[in-house]
Amino acid sequence: MKATIAFLTFVLGLSLASCRSMHMQPKTGDEAAVSSLKMKTADPGVEFIIHKPQTSSADAFLIFHGTVESDKQNVKAAQLTLRKSKKLVQRDDALYIAVAYPQENLFMGDNLKNAEAALLWLKKSGSRELGIEIKRIFLVGHSQGGYLVTRLNTLHPTNGVIANAPGPLNFKLRCELEEDRKIPTSDYCSRMKARFGSTKENPAAYDERSLLTHIKNFKSKILFTQGMSDTKLQLISWPVLKSRVSACASCGGAQFKEMEGGHDALFDHPDGHKIVQQFLE
Repeated sequence: MKATIAFLTFVLGLSLASCRSMHMQPKTGDEAAVSSLKMKTADPGVEFIIHKPQTSSADAFLIFHGTVESDKQNVKAAQLTLRKSKKLVQRDDALYIAVAYPQENLFMGDNLKNAEAALLWLKKSGSRELGIEIKRIFLVGHSQGGYLVTRLNTLHPTNGVIANAPGPLNFKLRCELEEDRKIPTSDYCSRMKARFGSTKENPAAYDERSLLTHIKNFKSKILFTQGMSDTKLQLISWPVLKSRVSACASCGGAQFKEMEGGHDALFDHPDGHKIVQQFLE
Protein backbone atom coordinates (compact mmCIF):
# COMPACT_ATOMS: atom_id res chain seq x y z
CA MET A 1 0.00 0.00 0.00
CA LYS A 2 1.68 3.24 -1.17
CA ALA A 3 -0.54 5.66 0.67
CA THR A 4 -2.16 5.65 4.06
CA ILE A 5 -5.63 6.37 2.77
CA ALA A 6 -7.02 3.50 0.74
CA PHE A 7 -10.51 2.50 -0.30
CA LEU A 8 -10.44 -1.24 -0.86
CA THR A 9 -12.95 -3.85 -1.97
CA PHE A 10 -12.19 -7.52 -1.48
CA VAL A 11 -13.87 -10.89 -1.14
CA LEU A 12 -13.63 -12.37 2.36
CA GLY A 13 -10.69 -14.74 2.46
CA LEU A 14 -8.66 -12.98 -0.25
CA SER A 15 -5.61 -10.91 0.62
CA LEU A 16 -5.53 -7.16 0.15
CA ALA A 17 -2.89 -7.67 -2.55
CA SER A 18 -5.58 -9.24 -4.77
CA CYS A 19 -7.85 -6.16 -4.71
CA ARG A 20 -8.94 -4.99 -8.13
CA SER A 21 -9.26 -1.27 -7.36
CA MET A 22 -7.75 1.26 -5.00
CA HIS A 23 -8.53 4.99 -4.76
CA MET A 24 -6.03 7.26 -3.03
CA GLN A 25 -7.00 10.44 -1.25
CA PRO A 26 -4.46 12.49 0.75
CA LYS A 27 -5.27 13.40 4.32
CA THR A 28 -3.55 15.39 7.04
CA GLY A 29 -3.31 15.34 10.81
CA ASP A 30 -5.39 12.82 12.77
CA GLU A 31 -7.24 11.71 9.63
CA ALA A 32 -4.00 10.63 7.96
CA ALA A 33 -4.21 7.20 9.58
CA VAL A 34 -7.81 6.54 8.58
CA SER A 35 -8.81 4.30 5.70
CA SER A 36 -12.03 2.75 4.46
CA LEU A 37 -12.15 -0.91 3.51
CA LYS A 38 -15.09 -2.85 2.06
CA MET A 39 -15.44 -6.55 2.73
CA LYS A 40 -17.81 -8.66 0.66
CA THR A 41 -19.62 -11.30 2.67
CA ALA A 42 -22.53 -13.54 1.69
CA ASP A 43 -25.03 -10.69 1.81
CA PRO A 44 -24.65 -6.89 1.58
CA GLY A 45 -21.14 -7.03 3.04
CA VAL A 46 -19.35 -4.97 5.66
CA GLU A 47 -17.36 -1.77 5.36
CA PHE A 48 -14.64 -0.91 7.86
CA ILE A 49 -13.39 2.52 8.85
CA ILE A 50 -9.86 1.98 10.17
CA HIS A 51 -7.56 4.15 12.24
CA LYS A 52 -4.16 2.47 12.22
CA PRO A 53 -1.44 3.55 14.65
CA GLN A 54 2.17 4.13 13.69
CA THR A 55 3.29 1.05 15.63
CA SER A 56 4.17 -2.52 14.68
CA SER A 57 1.79 -4.03 17.24
CA ALA A 58 -1.35 -2.81 18.95
CA ASP A 59 -4.51 -3.69 20.82
CA ALA A 60 -7.58 -3.52 18.55
CA PHE A 61 -10.98 -1.99 19.27
CA LEU A 62 -13.75 -3.27 16.99
CA ILE A 63 -16.54 -0.68 17.09
CA PHE A 64 -20.24 -0.94 16.20
CA HIS A 65 -22.44 2.15 15.80
CA GLY A 66 -26.15 2.49 16.53
CA THR A 67 -29.26 2.40 14.35
CA VAL A 68 -29.50 4.63 11.27
CA GLU A 69 -32.40 5.28 8.90
CA SER A 70 -30.71 3.83 5.81
CA ASP A 71 -27.49 2.05 4.86
CA LYS A 72 -26.36 5.24 3.10
CA GLN A 73 -25.72 6.62 6.60
CA ASN A 74 -23.68 3.65 7.83
CA VAL A 75 -20.23 4.94 6.92
CA LYS A 76 -20.88 8.36 8.47
CA ALA A 77 -22.21 6.71 11.65
CA ALA A 78 -19.18 4.41 11.78
CA GLN A 79 -16.80 7.35 11.36
CA LEU A 80 -18.53 9.30 14.12
CA THR A 81 -18.57 6.36 16.53
CA LEU A 82 -14.89 5.67 15.81
CA ARG A 83 -13.99 9.27 16.69
CA LYS A 84 -16.05 9.13 19.88
CA SER A 85 -14.56 5.77 20.86
CA LYS A 86 -11.02 6.96 20.19
CA LYS A 87 -11.64 9.99 22.39
CA LEU A 88 -13.12 7.71 25.05
CA VAL A 89 -10.24 5.20 25.06
CA GLN A 90 -7.55 7.89 24.65
CA ARG A 91 -4.87 5.58 23.28
CA ASP A 92 -2.94 6.68 20.21
CA ASP A 93 -1.14 3.34 20.06
CA ALA A 94 -4.37 1.34 19.50
CA LEU A 95 -5.97 0.06 16.29
CA TYR A 96 -9.54 1.32 15.90
CA ILE A 97 -11.85 -0.43 13.43
CA ALA A 98 -15.45 0.77 13.08
CA VAL A 99 -17.87 -1.57 11.30
CA ALA A 100 -20.46 -0.02 8.97
CA TYR A 101 -22.72 -3.06 9.18
CA PRO A 102 -25.95 -3.37 7.11
CA GLN A 103 -29.37 -2.61 8.61
CA GLU A 104 -31.75 -1.62 5.82
CA ASN A 105 -34.52 -4.09 4.92
CA LEU A 106 -33.32 -6.58 7.54
CA PHE A 107 -35.05 -8.07 10.55
CA MET A 108 -33.61 -7.17 13.94
CA GLY A 109 -30.59 -9.38 14.61
CA ASP A 110 -30.11 -10.55 11.03
CA ASN A 111 -26.95 -8.46 10.78
CA LEU A 112 -25.34 -10.50 13.56
CA LYS A 113 -23.81 -12.66 10.82
CA ASN A 114 -22.16 -9.56 9.33
CA ALA A 115 -20.88 -8.51 12.74
CA GLU A 116 -19.56 -12.02 13.34
CA ALA A 117 -17.84 -12.02 9.93
CA ALA A 118 -16.10 -8.76 10.86
CA LEU A 119 -14.87 -10.18 14.18
CA LEU A 120 -13.67 -13.43 12.66
CA TRP A 121 -11.86 -11.54 9.91
CA LEU A 122 -10.07 -9.46 12.55
CA LYS A 123 -9.16 -12.53 14.62
CA LYS A 124 -8.00 -14.68 11.72
CA SER A 125 -6.73 -12.26 9.07
CA GLY A 126 -6.52 -8.78 10.57
CA SER A 127 -2.82 -8.87 11.46
CA ARG A 128 -1.78 -10.15 8.05
CA GLU A 129 -4.10 -7.93 6.01
CA LEU A 130 -3.36 -4.73 7.94
CA GLY A 131 0.34 -5.38 8.47
CA ILE A 132 0.24 -4.97 12.23
CA GLU A 133 0.49 -7.48 15.08
CA ILE A 134 -2.81 -7.49 16.97
CA LYS A 135 -2.26 -8.20 20.65
CA ARG A 136 -5.72 -7.98 22.22
CA ILE A 137 -9.21 -7.44 20.81
CA PHE A 138 -11.94 -5.43 22.53
CA LEU A 139 -15.48 -4.88 21.28
CA VAL A 140 -17.26 -1.53 21.68
CA GLY A 141 -20.93 -1.13 20.78
CA HIS A 142 -23.45 1.68 21.09
CA SER A 143 -27.25 1.16 21.04
CA GLN A 144 -27.93 -1.48 18.34
CA GLY A 145 -24.16 -1.84 18.23
CA GLY A 146 -24.32 -2.70 21.94
CA TYR A 147 -26.92 -5.32 21.08
CA LEU A 148 -24.54 -6.84 18.53
CA VAL A 149 -21.43 -6.90 20.72
CA THR A 150 -23.42 -8.49 23.56
CA ARG A 151 -24.60 -11.23 21.23
CA LEU A 152 -21.10 -11.64 19.82
CA ASN A 153 -19.97 -12.18 23.41
CA THR A 154 -22.11 -15.32 23.48
CA LEU A 155 -20.32 -16.66 20.39
CA HIS A 156 -16.62 -15.78 20.50
CA PRO A 157 -14.11 -14.85 23.21
CA THR A 158 -12.30 -11.52 23.12
CA ASN A 159 -10.40 -9.54 25.75
CA GLY A 160 -13.44 -7.54 26.77
CA VAL A 161 -16.73 -6.01 25.60
CA ILE A 162 -18.23 -2.56 26.23
CA ALA A 163 -21.94 -2.13 25.48
CA ASN A 164 -23.39 1.36 25.91
CA ALA A 165 -27.19 1.61 26.09
CA PRO A 166 -27.58 -1.74 24.30
CA GLY A 167 -30.87 -2.41 22.63
CA PRO A 168 -33.47 -3.32 21.80
CA LEU A 169 -33.54 -5.04 25.16
CA ASN A 170 -37.19 -6.04 24.87
CA PHE A 171 -38.08 -5.98 21.18
CA LYS A 172 -41.54 -7.42 21.80
CA LEU A 173 -42.41 -4.58 24.17
CA ARG A 174 -41.19 -1.98 21.71
CA CYS A 175 -43.24 -3.40 18.85
CA GLU A 176 -46.26 -3.86 21.10
CA LEU A 177 -46.16 -0.17 22.01
CA GLU A 178 -45.89 0.68 18.32
CA GLU A 179 -48.90 -1.49 17.52
CA ASP A 180 -50.86 0.31 20.25
CA ARG A 181 -49.69 3.66 18.78
CA LYS A 182 -48.06 4.69 22.02
CA ILE A 183 -44.71 5.34 20.35
CA PRO A 184 -43.79 6.14 16.71
CA THR A 185 -43.63 3.22 14.31
CA SER A 186 -40.33 1.85 13.03
CA ASP A 187 -39.31 -0.13 9.95
CA TYR A 188 -38.09 -2.99 12.16
CA CYS A 189 -41.45 -3.57 13.84
CA SER A 190 -43.48 -2.94 10.67
CA ARG A 191 -41.39 -5.50 8.80
CA MET A 192 -41.79 -8.05 11.60
CA LYS A 193 -45.56 -7.62 11.68
CA ALA A 194 -45.83 -8.06 7.92
CA ARG A 195 -43.82 -11.30 7.99
CA PHE A 196 -44.58 -12.88 11.39
CA GLY A 197 -47.82 -11.24 12.53
CA SER A 198 -48.37 -8.97 15.51
CA THR A 199 -46.80 -9.33 18.95
CA LYS A 200 -50.05 -10.84 20.18
CA GLU A 201 -50.26 -13.32 17.30
CA ASN A 202 -46.64 -14.46 17.43
CA PRO A 203 -44.87 -13.20 20.58
CA ALA A 204 -42.10 -15.82 20.34
CA ALA A 205 -40.78 -14.33 17.10
CA TYR A 206 -40.31 -10.98 18.81
CA ASP A 207 -38.83 -12.47 21.97
CA GLU A 208 -36.20 -14.27 19.87
CA ARG A 209 -34.95 -10.90 18.62
CA SER A 210 -34.86 -9.27 22.07
CA LEU A 211 -31.45 -8.92 23.68
CA LEU A 212 -32.89 -10.10 27.00
CA THR A 213 -33.41 -13.53 25.43
CA HIS A 214 -29.69 -13.88 24.69
CA ILE A 215 -28.30 -13.36 28.18
CA LYS A 216 -26.31 -16.60 28.49
CA ASN A 217 -22.88 -18.13 27.97
CA PHE A 218 -20.79 -14.95 27.97
CA LYS A 219 -17.32 -15.70 26.64
CA SER A 220 -15.52 -12.64 28.05
CA LYS A 221 -15.90 -9.89 30.61
CA ILE A 222 -18.43 -7.24 29.60
CA LEU A 223 -19.25 -3.73 30.78
CA PHE A 224 -22.82 -2.49 30.34
CA THR A 225 -23.22 1.30 30.62
CA GLN A 226 -26.44 3.26 30.69
CA GLY A 227 -27.44 6.91 30.91
CA MET A 228 -30.29 7.31 33.34
CA SER A 229 -31.99 10.03 31.29
CA ASP A 230 -32.43 7.74 28.29
CA THR A 231 -35.87 6.94 26.84
CA LYS A 232 -38.52 5.46 29.10
CA LEU A 233 -38.62 2.36 26.92
CA GLN A 234 -34.90 1.73 27.44
CA LEU A 235 -35.05 2.39 31.17
CA ILE A 236 -38.03 0.07 31.68
CA SER A 237 -35.95 -2.90 30.56
CA TRP A 238 -32.58 -1.83 31.99
CA PRO A 239 -33.29 -3.25 35.50
CA VAL A 240 -34.47 -6.49 33.85
CA LEU A 241 -31.16 -6.75 32.00
CA LYS A 242 -29.21 -6.30 35.23
CA SER A 243 -31.37 -8.88 36.99
CA ARG A 244 -31.01 -11.49 34.25
CA VAL A 245 -27.26 -11.05 33.93
CA SER A 246 -26.84 -11.25 37.70
CA ALA A 247 -28.88 -14.46 37.80
CA CYS A 248 -27.03 -15.99 34.86
CA ALA A 249 -24.59 -18.68 35.99
CA SER A 250 -22.65 -18.51 32.71
CA CYS A 251 -22.35 -14.71 32.58
CA GLY A 252 -19.42 -14.17 34.92
CA GLY A 253 -17.33 -11.03 34.60
CA ALA A 254 -20.26 -8.72 33.81
CA GLN A 255 -20.23 -5.19 35.19
CA PHE A 256 -22.77 -2.36 35.15
CA LYS A 257 -22.26 1.38 35.25
CA GLU A 258 -25.11 3.86 35.48
CA MET A 259 -24.46 7.57 34.92
CA GLU A 260 -26.06 10.91 34.25
CA GLY A 261 -26.99 11.58 30.66
CA GLY A 262 -29.01 10.18 27.83
CA HIS A 263 -28.46 7.56 25.16
CA ASP A 264 -24.85 8.68 24.47
CA ALA A 265 -23.99 9.03 28.15
CA LEU A 266 -20.76 7.01 28.15
CA PHE A 267 -19.27 9.10 25.33
CA ASP A 268 -20.41 12.40 26.84
CA HIS A 269 -19.74 11.77 30.53
CA PRO A 270 -16.68 13.58 31.97
CA ASP A 271 -15.60 10.36 33.68
CA GLY A 272 -16.25 8.14 30.66
CA HIS A 273 -12.53 7.66 30.01
CA LYS A 274 -11.88 6.65 33.63
CA ILE A 275 -14.77 4.16 33.54
CA VAL A 276 -13.41 2.54 30.39
CA GLN A 277 -9.81 2.48 31.65
CA GLN A 278 -10.83 0.75 34.86
CA PHE A 279 -12.57 -1.93 32.82
CA LEU A 280 -9.68 -2.39 30.40
CA GLU A 281 -7.09 -2.89 33.16
